[in-house]
Amino acid sequence: MSSLLAALDAADAQPVAVELRARSYELLGDFTGRTVVDAGCGSGRAVAELAERGAHAIGVDLDPEMIAVARERWPAGEFHVADACELPLETGSVSCYRAEKVLHTLADPLRAVLEARRVLVPGGRAVLLGQDWDMIAIDSDEPETTRRLVHAKADLLPSPRIARRYRNLLLDAGFTDPVVEVHTGVFTDGTALTLLQRITDEGRWLAEQAERARANRILVAVPMFLVAAQKLRHQ
Repeated sequence: MSSLLAALDAADAQPVAVELRARSYELLGDFTGRTVVDAGCGSGRAVAELAERGAHAIGVDLDPEMIAVARERWPAGEFHVADACELPLETGSVSCYRAEKVLHTLADPLRAVLEARRVLVPGGRAVLLGQDWDMIAIDSDEPETTRRLVHAKADLLPSPRIARRYRNLLLDAGFTDPVVEVHTGVFTDGTALTLLQRITDEGRWLAEQAERARANRILVAVPMFLVAAQKLRHQ
């Protein structure tokens, strides 16, 4: 858990991640004094940032250890151990819903988005943020091997390509007026190597990437999909 948490903290501290979170909050609209749920909240950073911006923020995560960390780090926050597909919230009880880098871990992401619609008030906003695991670009002397490794990692995940479907997923769930943005995180330092170690443990290929990092020649680009939509007012 400690190594995973350290990796997540490092990724969250990257400038592109900070900017993406801020942009996701903007797309939620005016939530001052309103309830916002962050599904798959992890260690709770977004919940704390939303609260700082005036929201009544609620964090939900299926991992009890992550929720324990969130409660320790942000003791004033409200956190629950629960499934994104079964939120512990009343129907029509929240104004905004946010899910960051969680839908690719679900076998049925539509269930989670339908659950988002359930808990939202009519006219409420939903924002989905995450990467498409099949679209990661890596500079390498072995492009065929790189392609194989990226696809192999993607195939281990329940829904690796769901980010490219966020717009249609929201439409299928009855949301309207989707706004789609794609932001690319570009990594050219040690963070890139950390990301690649999460993709594969193939030693020879990682050794080439480590040498690239030492020579200031490493490059990893990760497209992040950010999609916002509104629940119909008559639902």
